[in-house]
Amino acid sequence: MLCKQRGFTLLEVLLAMSLLSIMMVLLFASLSTSARSWSLGEQKIAQVNEKAVTYGFLKRYLGNARPLWGRDDGQRVFMFQGQRHTVKFVSDMPLSSAYKGLQQFELYLDKHNDSQRLMVSVKPFSFQENSEIKAQPQILLVQITSFKIHYFDAEVQEWAQQWQDKEALPALVKISIELADGSPWPPMIFALKRAGMQNDNRIPNLGL
Repeated sequence: MLCKQRGFTLLEVLLAMSLLSIMMVLLFASLSTSARSWSLGEQKIAQVNEKAVTYGFLKRYLGNARPLWGRDDGQRVFMFQGQRHTVKFVSDMPLSSAYKGLQQFELYLDKHNDSQRLMVSVKPFSFQENSEIKAQPQILLVQITSFKIHYFDAEVQEWAQQWQDKEALPALVKISIELADGSPWPPMIFALKRAGMQNDNRIPNLGL
């Protein structure tokens, strides 16, 4: 007795293909959402890392600025000079770094294409003027829309937009940075450790 082999009807095949298509669409959507979430997570981590590196750099070197005198254009000058968008100071580099001992730092903005980036130049500090010493510029932060510096004068208990022709360090330095991506970044305030030696150790009224 012969057995009839029953196959799939056209309706069953179409139904199976429809279900398979729906499953593929759902799977693709899930993978796409996961990929976007992963990418956004990586971007957030990169942003946090950039901010942490910048803050750590400023705290380590700007916070340990030295109240030293040097020479510039043949004139004796105090080596901490600050303006609204740039600041120069002298600080120590650790022995494990490529630059050892006292180094002269300069933070400044540099226009690059349609955006701005925060640069830092470093060169060995010399008490005597030496034009042969060349600064080594490095990129500290990119995609900046605003970079402002304020200096707290403990003598008058006020913030100033510049620190020039002074004979002592400011008690505090406040740096405000805005990034092109709009991510929040509260103002950073750094207490200069050696400033208290010159400013009678007074506790300032921040006026924030």
